[in-house]
Amino acid sequence: MKQPELGQKIVELRLEKGLTQEELVAKCNISVRTIQRIESGDVEPRTYTVKAILDALDYDLENIQTNQKDGVFNYLTIWLRNLMLIEIDTSKPSKFLIKQLYIACIFGICYFILGFLEVTAEYYRYREAEMIFSNYGYVILKVTVLISVLFFLRGFILIGGIFKNYLLKIVTGILVGFNILLIGYDIASVFYESFEREFILFAASVSFGIIGMIYGIALLRLKPSLGMIASYAGILQIIAACFFLTIILSFIGMIIIIPVELLEIILIFKAIEIIKSKEKSLLAE
Repeated sequence: MKQPELGQKIVELRLEKGLTQEELVAKCNISVRTIQRIESGDVEPRTYTVKAILDALDYDLENIQTNQKDGVFNYLTIWLRNLMLIEIDTSKPSKFLIKQLYIACIFGICYFILGFLEVTAEYYRYREAEMIFSNYGYVILKVTVLISVLFFLRGFILIGGIFKNYLLKIVTGILVGFNILLIGYDIASVFYESFEREFILFAASVSFGIIGMIYGIALLRLKPSLGMIASYAGILQIIAACFFLTIILSFIGMIIIIPVELLEIILIFKAIEIIKSKEKSLLAE
């Protein structure tokens, strides 16, 4: 815990014990001037000084450290949720929403193109036991794919919020997490030999099948708002998911995913058009 929070915590604990600063000094053998400066947040005390004060107040130093770690974790969680637009206020100005959707489109196109390179690299790596890129080239490709897919899926989290399709928001969030784990594993496996590769590929195929089914249903629910394109994307996504579940025929699912991604890019453009038309209607009124 950093200052001034640490000083405030010590004041709080001292007052709970009913101690004055002088009485606390007598218990921990630290000068009153030091106590005053710590409580006012003027100095960053050393660990042993903090421990001596907390021992005098019957409070465990580990609790302070745990709170500090939790604070960092909470900060990172909030940052990630804001980055992925999970709790976005859809009443924000339409220009902001349209900008975010255009960003999703750009990254969607990048992800579509990079997908061909990624599939080729994976085929030679796992089927032919050969790397067509250097290790660092492979890592760069994977990181670029991850960034592209995250910002692409980010658009569907936003669309889920705009059109009140909460199933889409939830399942897209799950897809985000799953892609991070899977690509993270692919990168780590370059430098650390894995004996569970077959199991990971098996689990990934089944997971993509299950998540893909739900994702397809969520896309179907966009039909009232975005038209028949949402239905086509949803149906193809469900068909692809069925092939992933078979594991053996997962390569067919990967082929079907190609038109699904194109339809999803079109869906984002449709969402942009709808937002623009609503904005024009409001201006006309």
